Amino acid sequence: MMFWYDHDVSGWGLFAMSAGMILFWTLIITVAVLLFRTLNRSQEHTHAPATPSAEDILRERLARGEIDEDDYQRRLNALHAGPLTKP
Repeated sequence: MMFWYDHDVSGWGLFAMSAGMILFWTLIITVAVLLFRTLNRSQEHTHAPATPSAEDILRERLARGEIDEDDYQRRLNALHAGPLTKP
């Protein structure tokens, strides 16, 4: 019977068990949060990026100085007129 009373948990043992439990739960919660973020992020990035419209491209070319305002207006009117068909 003396064996059971000889190995009690001292102050340092109690501290080590408490610190170990805190580290264990911190690790579990961190893994769960990272897993949740990873699964949530993969759904956000599955959408294909939007392609710019023809008007957006014309606007960008005008802003970069590749075309002047007259050329921009002429091309914009051609876009709004619809497809060119020969009679």
